[in-house]
Amino acid sequence: MKALQKKIVVVGSINLDLVAYVPRMPAEGETIAGNDFATYPGGKGANQAVAAARLGGDVDMIGRLGQDHFATQLLRDLEDGGVNTRCVLNVPKPSGSAVILVTAHGGNSIVVIPGANHELRPADLDLHVDALRSASIILAQLEIPIATVQHLGELATALGIPFILDPAPAQPLSPDILCNVTWLTPNESETVSILRHLGYPVDDVESDVPAAAERILVTGVRNVILKLGSRGVYLSGKDVPPTYVAPYRVDARDTTAAGDAFNGGFAYALTQGLPPVEAARFACAVAAVSVTRAGAQPSMPTLAEVQVLINANAGPLKQQVSS
Repeated sequence: MKALQKKIVVVGSINLDLVAYVPRMPAEGETIAGNDFATYPGGKGANQAVAAARLGGDVDMIGRLGQDHFATQLLRDLEDGGVNTRCVLNVPKPSGSAVILVTAHGGNSIVVIPGANHELRPADLDLHVDALRSASIILAQLEIPIATVQHLGELATALGIPFILDPAPAQPLSPDILCNVTWLTPNESETVSILRHLGYPVDDVESDVPAAAERILVTGVRNVILKLGSRGVYLSGKDVPPTYVAPYRVDARDTTAAGDAFNGGFAYALTQGLPPVEAARFACAVAAVSVTRAGAQPSMPTLAEVQVLINANAGPLKQQVSS
């Protein structure tokens, strides 16, 4: 592996989130009255980039925007979040968007329309290889073409850079992708999807989380972090012993980008030299703060806000991240 640097490169989606706040999820064919409506900058890639940058990370974003009304604002939102956008280009497509329903208890249901995000092709990564080469960690998700994700993993391996993949939204992943992943970070539903694709007909992972992790690790993934919602996270792999990390207890308002907050926080903590278990504990705190407020990117906390939560619940980290 290359010497540790602090640069984080996120390759992924940039969306406008159209958020309706509802008392409950409507049934099929049902119309209900909503409580409120808002628009927020989103997209799993952009969310993770802003999450890491707001903590103090040096973050480059590689992505695509459209040539429409939303593109200028979405670019500005990334830059206001502290993200370097030199590798974000415009293409003749509508910008990506997502329609999100958020319940009174903080649960959510999401429909993603890829738009310009699906114009980020494998060959485009070669245009940005200098940015990728400068990274100490690369993050990606599945809101861009799967062929692009596969090529990115191959580039990361060739360059000797750890590759964090958030397998969301869930879809089949080939061994050619998984063998290049340093950290795979599925939530429970994504874990079930991965296991079913591997031939394990499971309905949940709660009954045997370690077995679920081991079945995924057999595919060639170096490490897994299973996001278990209110039960915290479970880590296992070549670089970490099997470990549960408990969640921070907060009053959730909107869980829309909790997983993105976790990934951005985990990547940031690793670049600051924290070992994986402590990095995951820090990332749990980042996610916990994020769910206490509305929106995706607007909910991402600063380092000081995260440290307040950590100190209030369990004292300072054994090794604090630098500001």
